[in-house]
Amino acid sequence: MCGIVGYVGREQAAPILLEGLSKLEYRGYDSAGIVVRDGEKKAEVIKAKGKLENLSEKTNNGLDIKGKCGIGHTRWATHGEPSELNAHPHVSDDMNVVAVHNGIIENYQELKDKLIRKGYEFYSQTDTEILTKLVDYYYKKYKVGPIDAIAKTMVRVRGTYAIAVMFKDYPNEIYVARKDSPLILGITDGDCYLASDVPAILKHTRNVYYIDNLEMARMHDGQIDFYNLDGDIVPKDTVEIKWDAEAAEKGGYEHFMMKEIHEQPRIITETFNSVYKNGKIDLSEIGLTDDIIKNISKVTIVACGSAYHVGMVAQYVIEDLVRVPVRVELASEFRYRSPILSEDDYVILISQSGETEDTKKAVSEAKAHGAKTLAIVNVVGSSIAREADNVFYTLAGPEISVATTKAYSAQLIAVYAIATEFARVKGKIDEEKYNYYINEILTLPSKIEKIIENKERIQWIANKFSSAKDVFFIGRGIDYAICLEGSLKMKEISYIHSEAYAAGELKHGPIALIEDGILVISCLTQEDLFEKTVSNMVEVKSRGAVLLAVTTYGHYNIEDNSNYVTYIPKTDEHFMASLAVVPMQLMGYYLSVSKGIDVDKPKNLAKSVTVE
Repeated sequence: MCGIVGYVGREQAAPILLEGLSKLEYRGYDSAGIVVRDGEKKAEVIKAKGKLENLSEKTNNGLDIKGKCGIGHTRWATHGEPSELNAHPHVSDDMNVVAVHNGIIENYQELKDKLIRKGYEFYSQTDTEILTKLVDYYYKKYKVGPIDAIAKTMVRVRGTYAIAVMFKDYPNEIYVARKDSPLILGITDGDCYLASDVPAILKHTRNVYYIDNLEMARMHDGQIDFYNLDGDIVPKDTVEIKWDAEAAEKGGYEHFMMKEIHEQPRIITETFNSVYKNGKIDLSEIGLTDDIIKNISKVTIVACGSAYHVGMVAQYVIEDLVRVPVRVELASEFRYRSPILSEDDYVILISQSGETEDTKKAVSEAKAHGAKTLAIVNVVGSSIAREADNVFYTLAGPEISVATTKAYSAQLIAVYAIATEFARVKGKIDEEKYNYYINEILTLPSKIEKIIENKERIQWIANKFSSAKDVFFIGRGIDYAICLEGSLKMKEISYIHSEAYAAGELKHGPIALIEDGILVISCLTQEDLFEKTVSNMVEVKSRGAVLLAVTTYGHYNIEDNSNYVTYIPKTDEHFMASLAVVPMQLMGYYLSVSKGIDVDKPKNLAKSVTVE
């Protein structure tokens, strides 16, 4: 969602702020702004609607704005339309307090009414302006310092927030606070940095602090102090970010998405190797001992978006290999339907960022029922990682494109490793089968490379359908789960209406939508279900559909029933999602390119959904 950056140190702040905001563009935004203070001088606030380039032009890339202390923001509209007036930063009536904010203040109207009675006037439609002026109100009413003023504000507001605040009386300091919205602080050689996500500051420092819920921090004089709501100092250690700064750059590719598709073989290898030791899968560092695994009798997987589709694949794989029931839940629905959980349940939560708001709430809901929790996340120290009982870190590095590719693939490898080891520990597979599955997983990277090498065929097919208005994906079993992700990729980056159906459900309604020229993409990687899916393909073809089949080498008779075929290498059927999804990622990518769409930053979407 929105992005926050901040800097106080020895350099000119504005160029650093603009650079940091550019690294957060993938989160989604509709306007941007910065505020910089030059010592005792009045704070200079600059805002612009639309692309970050508009803000850069206003400031000559920040070079015209003097001062070594500032904060910046890219806004995703919630309260109030996208406009320069509603853009952050927001200021108090006399410019005493300036602030930026991610999140949503739920009791904003009540607070606004209170402040109006106290003589405050409002110029925007945002809850952030209300938050800013509430800090100013407490600061002046009680004649307290910034930490106490912010603490009183935090107690008064309801909702989620990550805020960065500057005070006129403290011109070389930045104050921050958070509740349920991500925020990290970095430090190096007398400079302090603030950001919503790691890529914004990765170029400058790898030593970061994770500020906890309902904590505050003061950035000043090359150091950062942390406080609880009582104003007491909270000791905190830095965490070293292992990501390479170059991982957040395009590296010669036209788009981050294509770069990240190409990175999948390496990411899969590194993620699997993190738990593959001496020829065995070792989950002990995650905290999963054999005794814990033996006692797991039911699994619930909770996730959103593409992570939910990973969960759908995992359901098929875990149930077949481990023979325990698996339920897959949308995080946005999970806690609102009074889930039935107990201490015997094992809840797996999947999130790339580790900050997905609905999934964070699901962790708390699961733990409230006494269930054990495992987080599969990509960001060390993220909120979900800190709250879950156990953590499996995927090693995807920074994923910049809004449409996930490599993080999805890394999550798949994590669930393959979990399923395979669970099956061994529970005695559902023998040593020979166990080694066979491991060897199959080890072959996936080279097979993905082979698919990517033949991407020009996918580009050729995609160019033929750039004017498509509707596309359907069909498959059975794991193939259906793969289709869910393929359909999402298509709609989110090419803006083509797309739906995925279990192939057997076509005649229960969806087949009524088939007409001449409509594209139907079929996934056929499960041998036992192959002929049944072909029958469904014949049904839609007879009604005028154009068919694209994604299947394994050797099924050349499929060409009799399809207009186009793309072949992928064979592997064990449990792991086919890792291969079959790649042509679908490429299909979505090339359709987007052919339509002239901004692939990495599709409209209306954000990388991390940190509000409900």
